[in-house]
Amino acid sequence: MLYSIVGNDVENSLPLRKSARDAHLARLQRLQHEGRLALAGPNPMIDSNDPGDAGFSGSVIIAEFPSLEDARAWAESDPYVAAGVYASVSVKPFKQVFPK
Repeated sequence: MLYSIVGNDVENSLPLRKSARDAHLARLQRLQHEGRLALAGPNPMIDSNDPGDAGFSGSVIIAEFPSLEDARAWAESDPYVAAGVYASVSVKPFKQVFPK
């Protein structure tokens, strides 16, 4: 089943994001290689694909996991969590309706 993982950043998270970005992306690349990643990306703090120093307010990941517990465990072990990037993380089952 698909699960949505939504991380909400702490204030001024950009330096923390930069320090853990490579490890964070490596985990996402593994999910993609396994065919389990539907989409992933950050939420820019401003209306721009490249927010520069404004940074980001959070991230969204939609990926396939065997269970909610597995999705939560994966989310909790994210390098952004360890680095203190996220103030909170929500993990919920996700039903894709579009596109088919």
